[in-house]
Amino acid sequence: PCSSCHGSEGQGQSAAGFPRISGLDAKYLARQLAAFAAGTRANPVMGPVAKLLSPSEITSVAAHYANIPATKQPGEASTKPAPPEGMRLAVKGDWNIGVPACAQCHGPQGLGVGSSFPPLAGQSSAYLAAQLAAFKVGTRKDDPLGLMQGIAKKLGDAQALAVSDYYATLPVVARSLAKGKP
Repeated sequence: PCSSCHGSEGQGQSAAGFPRISGLDAKYLARQLAAFAAGTRANPVMGPVAKLLSPSEITSVAAHYANIPATKQPGEASTKPAPPEGMRLAVKGDWNIGVPACAQCHGPQGLGVGSSFPPLAGQSSAYLAAQLAAFKVGTRKDDPLGLMQGIAKKLGDAQALAVSDYYATLPVVARSLAKGKP
C-alpha cells in the first residue's frame, strides 16, 4: 500500500502532498509509523495503515525505503530562487520571536541529523508547510521534547510557507553522502 501514495520508489507525490520517504533514516521512518499507529501523529490515511502493521513489518518497511536512494519528487524541480525570508529562517532563525535556525537541528542545507531530525531538503513545500501546521495545532506531537510544536507556534503562516518553499528548492542529497561517506 505504501507505493500507491509514496510512489514505487518512495519518491512521493508533490501534487497530492505525499512526502518522499526514500532515503530517510530507517529508525526515523519506523518511529513515524509507530507514531501514526499510536495516534501521536494524526493522519486519516496513515493512521489506519500503520495500525495494520506488526512491529516486524514496520521495521522491514522502514529498512526498505531507507535503502532506496532519495530523489527529488516529480513536479518539484524548482527554477524559482529560494525565498530570502525562508533562507534567513533556515540558516539564522529569528531570535526576536524565539525561533532557532532550522539548520541547528536539521543540519546544514537541510540534510538531516540522525534518526531524530529528518532531511528537509527536496521535500515538497506543500508537505513541509502541512507538517508545520500540524505541529502548530497539535495534531502532530511526535517530535523530540516538543521542539517543533513550540517552534511552529511561533511562526506566522507566511514564515512557515517561506521556510517550506526554501527547503523545497534545495537539492536532495543521498544519505550516505550527507553523512560524509562515499
